[in-house]
Amino acid sequence: MDVSRPGPLSRFATSIILPAAAALIAVTASAKAEDAAKPAGIVGTWVVKAVDAPFTHHMFVFNADGTMQQANPDSGNPDNSDSDGKGIWAEKDGKVIGKFVEVTADRNTHKFVSRGEISYEIDLAGDAFTGTAAARFYDADDKLLRGPLPTPLEGKRVTLP
Repeated sequence: MDVSRPGPLSRFATSIILPAAAALIAVTASAKAEDAAKPAGIVGTWVVKAVDAPFTHHMFVFNADGTMQQANPDSGNPDNSDSDGKGIWAEKDGKVIGKFVEVTADRNTHKFVSRGEISYEIDLAGDAFTGTAAARFYDADDKLLRGPLPTPLEGKRVTLP
């Protein structure tokens, strides 16, 4: 028996089975990488317009653990300085609902002005959403100062080029 020459089964494995297995592995890895690049639902980073807010342009980040962050330029409000918002979100009846909280300070005195609580409801459509938000502002003793102040929301997902 000549062991230096591959037999018919060995040639079949080399010519058909091994390339097919390699192709299957490559396709599976590519599909997994593509799925990982696509955020699920609301999870991800969004450019958001809130047309009735003191500054209309915001950034929202929705995390998979149900937390979220909101930010907009501090100088967007001429009277008060506000912190970035930190909040929570959940899916309910096909919508995304949530709330974030921010703290405001007087630009001149640097003293506490209010705690803003902004609740929202969002309808998601792929890489865009629409919805509404309502802001309520409380003093240091949790007394409602103003609100609810409603505004429509429009969001667009930040995607890779």
